[in-house]
Amino acid sequence: MNQSVMKALKIVELFREGAQELSLKEISNQAKMPKPTAYRLLTTLEQNGYLNKTKETEHDVKYQLGLKFLELGNLVSDRLEVRGIALPYMEKLAKEINEVIHLVIVNQNEATYIEKVESSRALRLNTRIGRSVPLYIGSGPKLLLAFLTSERQEAIINQSELISTHHPINKEQLKEEVKQIQKNGYAYSIGEQDEDTTGISYPIYNFQQKVVAALAVSGLSSHFEGINLELIKQETAKTAAEISQKLGYQSADQD
Repeated sequence: MNQSVMKALKIVELFREGAQELSLKEISNQAKMPKPTAYRLLTTLEQNGYLNKTKETEHDVKYQLGLKFLELGNLVSDRLEVRGIALPYMEKLAKEINEVIHLVIVNQNEATYIEKVESSRALRLNTRIGRSVPLYIGSGPKLLLAFLTSERQEAIINQSELISTHHPINKEQLKEEVKQIQKNGYAYSIGEQDEDTTGISYPIYNFQQKVVAALAVSGLSSHFEGINLELIKQETAKTAAEISQKLGYQSADQD
C-alpha cells in the first residue's frame, strides 16, 4: 500500500479525536513522523481542500479540517438518504410486479448497486448490493450515463476500450441510445448483464432537480412483453416519481 497515502490518512485521523485545530508540531508528534514529512503531506492536503491553514507564525503552523470533507460527507448523506427513502417503495413495487428491483447510483465513472429487492420467482441475477459495473451496460447504468453532463458522457464513451460480457459495444450506437434515453425519460436493455433478461429504469430526482439514482427493474425477457411490459413501465415510473417527491423534487407541472 502507498506509504504516503497511509501517512496522509494518519494525519487526517488525528482530527477524529475532537481536535478542532492542530499545529504542525502536534501533528508531527502524534503521527510520529518528522516535521518535514508532516509539512509536505499537510501542504498537499491543504492544496486539495482537505485541510485549511488557520494560523502561521515564525515557529509553527496550525490546521483544521477543510470543506472538502463537508462536501464528501454530504454526498454520502445523500446516498444514504435516497437508499433509506427508496427501500419501502421498492418493496411495494416488487410485490406489485414480482420482478427484481434495484437502486443504482453513479460512483465516479461506474454505476454501483446500493439496494436490491428480490422477486419471488426462481431467478438469480448477476447483481448484488455494492457491485459496480460500467455506466454503459444495463438499463440502470445507461440511464445514469444519459443524465451526466455531455463532457462526462464523452469522456466515458470515448475510452479506448468499452468492455462488455455479452455483446460488443459500438460507440456511435451507444451515443444514439443515450440521446434516445434522454428523449424517452427511461432506459431499456436486453441481455446486457444477464442473458435472457430485460431491464427497464427510470430516474430518481432530488430537490435540486438532479438525477441522483436509477430505479431499475429486471427479470426474464419473457415477462417484459405486451400488457405486462406496459404495467411494469407504468408502476416503475410511478414509483420513481414517488421517491423523487420524497426527496423534495417538484416537477414542472407541480410548480
